[in-house]
Amino acid sequence: MENGSFGIVYQATVIETGETVAIKKVLQDRRFKNRELEIMGILKHPSVVALKHCFYSKGEKNDEVFLNLVMEYIPETIHRTLRNHTKAKKLVPLMYTKVYMYQVARSLAYIHSVGICHRDIKPQNLLLDTRSHEVKLCDFGSAKCLVKGEPNVAYICSRYYRAPELVFEATEYTTAIDVWSMGCVMAELLLGSPLFPGESGVDQVIEIIKILGMPTKEQMHAMNPNHTPFKVPQIKPHPWPKVFRNKAPPDAVDLVASLLLYIPSARLTALQVMAHPFFDELREPGVKLPNGKPPPELFNFTESEVTLARELGLYEKLLPKRTPIKK
Repeated sequence: MENGSFGIVYQATVIETGETVAIKKVLQDRRFKNRELEIMGILKHPSVVALKHCFYSKGEKNDEVFLNLVMEYIPETIHRTLRNHTKAKKLVPLMYTKVYMYQVARSLAYIHSVGICHRDIKPQNLLLDTRSHEVKLCDFGSAKCLVKGEPNVAYICSRYYRAPELVFEATEYTTAIDVWSMGCVMAELLLGSPLFPGESGVDQVIEIIKILGMPTKEQMHAMNPNHTPFKVPQIKPHPWPKVFRNKAPPDAVDLVASLLLYIPSARLTALQVMAHPFFDELREPGVKLPNGKPPPELFNFTESEVTLARELGLYEKLLPKRTPIKK
């Protein structure tokens, strides 16, 4: 059993099949439709946790109703793997960082293609099967279908992973906030500790500025046109290679630097991330994990993924080296 920010998650066994499942129990407000249930009902993808079933149950108080979401059960998270490595004073092997981050990018490319923003990407919400090294995105309790021109709450996303436009209280943001969070997760896998460990909202701004430098007027306007300018000493950006010292190869540093940008529209999209040279090794014939086994299925693209990649001219780049291109 685990307590999350929005409910309790139980591990259970389906009597008929013996299958282990996770059940997320959330107090239901009768006035609102449950957005998480609606969103999970739409999503179907190998890198997103699957909703198998849902049911309602009564609480101890008469008027309490709980919604129970029955999902596939994956015991570990990237957060726990990071913690175990930190305790052992080791870094996650680079090959695993590639395998994990590629799947995270794939999950985001998919949910963003159907208009959904997760809004709480962090290591705790990335389920990891430690045997197959499959990663699945979970916890859609904060997710929302973003509509251009409609305001959204700025106080969303866990602090270390919050995009600067959220810290600057923007209410009109895009799925680029998830891309920023993904960059923070990748940096944490490479460094072994969070990149921007702010203790408060203000502190969070300072942590970001220490690395990215002070945002220019243009960058500030791109994040939040309504934000009141503030006086902070002019800080120059800290070069990315120095941030990672010798912990990451140049292509990894290049990818993080392309995600952690002030201007949301300048960040790579999740699909562009999948095509980045950092992941080229995964596309090589006969690639193996550090344990000698092949990686999980990374190229079982759905029809919509193929269509989207073709439209953006990225399909050939995403294919493993050995497969002939479908004509």
